[in-house]
Amino acid sequence: MKVVIAMDSFKESLSSMEAGQAVAEGIGRVNLREKEVPEIVVKPLADGGEGTMQALVSGMNGEWRSAVVHGPLMERRKCSYGYLPQSNTAIIEMAAAAGLPLVAPAQRNPLMTTTVGVGELICDAIDAGIRNFVIGIGGSATND
Repeated sequence: MKVVIAMDSFKESLSSMEAGQAVAEGIGRVNLREKEVPEIVVKPLADGGEGTMQALVSGMNGEWRSAVVHGPLMERRKCSYGYLPQSNTAIIEMAAAAGLPLVAPAQRNPLMTTTVGVGELICDAIDAGIRNFVIGIGGSATND
């Protein structure tokens, strides 16, 4: 038997892979008959928010790139995005540059946050010659 675990993240607590590994550990603890010990495979999954980039880049054998951009409160931060060389595609996650977890709970105010860093990631990719884009727009600290 083969068990494939593909879970979305648990916002601000577990990544997709961490949640999947926890489930795999639980399955491993179940007392199964020896003949039924499953092969367990954990894969990342995302819905367009946090974890989308990781799921696509790892699932499609991509590479990682990074740039220094403005975060949701205009602070400078190093931010990663994915690159799929076979299709010259950037995988950008809004949450990486302007995500809710990047803002302390007391400072969460969509009237004061920005997604300018997402545009800066797009510009970095364009400057590198990338012309195709997949942009996950979930998990933002903004409402624009």
